[in-house]
Amino acid sequence: MNGTVTYFQVYFMRKLALSDEILLNIEKPARYIGNEFNAVMKDKNNIDIRFAMCFPDVYEIGMSHLGIQILYDMFNRREDVWCERVYSPWIDLDKKMRENHLPLFALESQDPIRDFDFLGITIQYEMCYTNILQILDLSRIPLHSTDRTWSDPIVIGGGPCTYNPEPLAGFFDLFYIGEGETVYDQLLDTYKKCRKEGKTRLEFLECAAQIPGIYVPQFYEPSYHEDGTLAAFTPTNPLAPTSIKKQIAMDVTDTPYPMKPVVPFIKVTQDRVVLEIQRGCIRGCRFCQAGMLYRPTRERDINVLKQYAKTMLQNTGHEEISLSSLSSSDYSCLEELVHYLIDEFKDKGINISLPSLRIDAFSLDVMGKVQDIKKSSLTFAPEAGSQRMRNVINKGLTEEDIINGAGQAFEGGWSKVKLYFMLGLPFETEEDMKEIAHLSDRVARRYYEIPKDQRHGKCQITASSSFFIPKPFTPFQWAPMLKAEEYVRRACIVKHEFLQQLNKKSLKYNWHDAEVTVLEGVFARGDRRTGKVIEEAYRLGCLYDSWTETFHNELWMQAFENTGVDLEFYTLRERNTDELLPWDFIDIGVSKAFLKREWEKAGRAEVTPNCRMQCSGCGAAQFQGGVCLEGRKEQ
Repeated sequence: MNGTVTYFQVYFMRKLALSDEILLNIEKPARYIGNEFNAVMKDKNNIDIRFAMCFPDVYEIGMSHLGIQILYDMFNRREDVWCERVYSPWIDLDKKMRENHLPLFALESQDPIRDFDFLGITIQYEMCYTNILQILDLSRIPLHSTDRTWSDPIVIGGGPCTYNPEPLAGFFDLFYIGEGETVYDQLLDTYKKCRKEGKTRLEFLECAAQIPGIYVPQFYEPSYHEDGTLAAFTPTNPLAPTSIKKQIAMDVTDTPYPMKPVVPFIKVTQDRVVLEIQRGCIRGCRFCQAGMLYRPTRERDINVLKQYAKTMLQNTGHEEISLSSLSSSDYSCLEELVHYLIDEFKDKGINISLPSLRIDAFSLDVMGKVQDIKKSSLTFAPEAGSQRMRNVINKGLTEEDIINGAGQAFEGGWSKVKLYFMLGLPFETEEDMKEIAHLSDRVARRYYEIPKDQRHGKCQITASSSFFIPKPFTPFQWAPMLKAEEYVRRACIVKHEFLQQLNKKSLKYNWHDAEVTVLEGVFARGDRRTGKVIEEAYRLGCLYDSWTETFHNELWMQAFENTGVDLEFYTLRERNTDELLPWDFIDIGVSKAFLKREWEKAGRAEVTPNCRMQCSGCGAAQFQGGVCLEGRKEQ
């Protein structure tokens, strides 16, 4: 529908928080009208807790997020809770809401967010931080948690960015550290009990602080050395624990899963059924935060997945199903599951999407069955051009693997390949950079080794570079970043090398935005002092900073200058492994000693085997299950 309003939808407009005049003069009004298929409606007079679940980005992005769908379904299974959804209004509606003094509202009831008990915000990406302030501002909720009363919702954050919540600490009442299926029921029950007993907001926060995985930032105080590094991070309330331990569901098969996910009116980023087959990853790439945060690897039962697939397709009308995992090829029952999906759904017009697969004979055979190879391209993620750098980052991928995989793909009918790399990695040399072009050329050369009459179309190798960002809880969390100009200089070195290659007509090269990379790095590893930069940037007009057309680096630089925060302190400085880091009070199960060992091995370009090959003693075995339990059984 491309976001226009149909006659069917006009019916709903009469009860909306927005007037018809506003809706008909903004882009994609269907983002805001609610009433989608499978949306949950309840009588608000018969429930105890109203929970607004927020994704701080545009509707199309937020509606594609599996985590929100899971929590939306889980909360609404409770008779005493009504969970509704809210997303960041796009800049056109943002402007009109401010001009007309309209409060932000939830999609289901169209009620103001300020009327809710909880505002839950999933924090997936650092460049959405100003959108979080937009949500609070348009909802008329005080930006700072210490200014709120019982007239305001409890603002709680979850998601991967909460593993360093400190840049946002002043804006949130609570952070939920871990997977949502674990202690949310306990938190909601505690809230009900506190309200029934007439406890103050502060007393509720004290009760919440005693729930495992719940972090109340106002109960902690940082102090700093003269050089600006963190000296101590101390609880200021006797009920606040010194360490917050992440909460995870070990039996992921038994956790709630949305059998009736909400079906949007308009096309969204992932307009399909999503089947999460496992959590975690065995690979141990040293740059990858998700691979460390979600340890240990835990698989869903294959028979349950088969039933989920059938039920969700029936309940949504979607024509595509996608497998979700950090590394789908490592799911132990992948072959059986994929063949089941092909046999069950291929003749019913259902497309099957298989992301996160390694390019091997099995994967190519499967993709040949589910894709139109004349229209599709294959994706490899070598991450680095040279073998030395792939060893540094512990990629576990040899050049032989890459060339052989590409060769099998070309012989199987593919002619387009995308290659993803990173620039600015620790211990990177100029020769390592140039090897990105050389490896891409060798992939193209492999295509031209196929007899001309057996080739399928024109060869196109597209190489892309993102710029390295050191993330908390990775072995690279101590590494320095580079200036934006240096990232671009390195990209230009690679670009020049591409122009020297024999097969340059078959090669394409591009790179990501270096200025955004630097900012993402600041807030990935920032402390509480960076929060005032976020607030100042928002005041200056920064919004939707992850979108190229709305990103304004000059305003961010002005925000740093206005607040006196040194950007380079958070980016260019290499951390000492003994330094207290802003996120060290969080226990993810993976030990700091393990991360230090991996950092040292990176400097020596030593490879660590994956978790199924050999246990590396990362600490995740304390969770008593997943791939760690498999290892103990074998012993």
